[in-house]
Amino acid sequence: MIEIGVACPGPDLLGEGPQWHVAQQRLYWVDAFAPAIRRLDPATGAVESFALPFDIGSFVFARDGSLVAGTREGFQRIRLASGRATCGPIADPLARDRRLLLNDGKCDRRGRYWCASLHSDFIGRQGELFRLDAALQATRMDGGFIVGNGIAFSPDDTRMYLADSRDETVWLYDFDLARGTLSGRRRFFSTQDIEGRVDGATCDTEGNYWCALVHGAAVACISPAGRLIERIAVPARHPTMVTFGGPQLDRLYVTSATRMLVDTERAQWPLAGALFQIDGLGARGLPEPLFANP
Repeated sequence: MIEIGVACPGPDLLGEGPQWHVAQQRLYWVDAFAPAIRRLDPATGAVESFALPFDIGSFVFARDGSLVAGTREGFQRIRLASGRATCGPIADPLARDRRLLLNDGKCDRRGRYWCASLHSDFIGRQGELFRLDAALQATRMDGGFIVGNGIAFSPDDTRMYLADSRDETVWLYDFDLARGTLSGRRRFFSTQDIEGRVDGATCDTEGNYWCALVHGAAVACISPAGRLIERIAVPARHPTMVTFGGPQLDRLYVTSATRMLVDTERAQWPLAGALFQIDGLGARGLPEPLFANP
């Protein structure tokens, strides 16, 4: 039986980027526009919050214990200690337009950070896909997106997914793990005929693509063949990203947002901006890879 609960009531302006830390058994996520990084200890329910000096789209855990983040200031190294976040620049591949932001991102299993960008005003197709490698070099890998989102890797490391939320499309690439290259971009799934758009995503051990349907009050499971398997309603109009966590990696955590609500929706969605947990899905995730430090 599927059970949906509130892991942290928030509310976040724009909850995003949840990542489960296997060694710590804690969940990290961001409020992109607070801006802040948050950390939940599910064993106690305690939540810590670390303020940031810039908007943040996503982050990954690094092997040295730090975080590597995609932000409005490019790629940043972040260290959390004594209730504070200490930040330092790594590389900035963005054109110096303050409306550009590094958004959704994930590590591949060779420790490279793949991160997509967006233009905050959604002007044109200025979104790009970057790869940050262990030598801390950022390389442009693709472009022409409105909102780069939904990055995930198949468990056999032969596929990478990337959603363009505003384009109602999830793209599929052939992925070469050894070389860190992409080819054969093609359409995997479209949301034109369903409510909501694909936001953040992850893959389970069977290769299914789990995603948040922002504007659609649901999360979805899509098969490797691109077929909608399941749609699960959540008590927030704008769920933003999903990740598997818990000791068995069988609990789906879902971030959500208040920022996109219109005034007439606020009473209807009192749990907007909360972090949710979904149990009983019968699916399991994979440990998130760590960024490979030089």
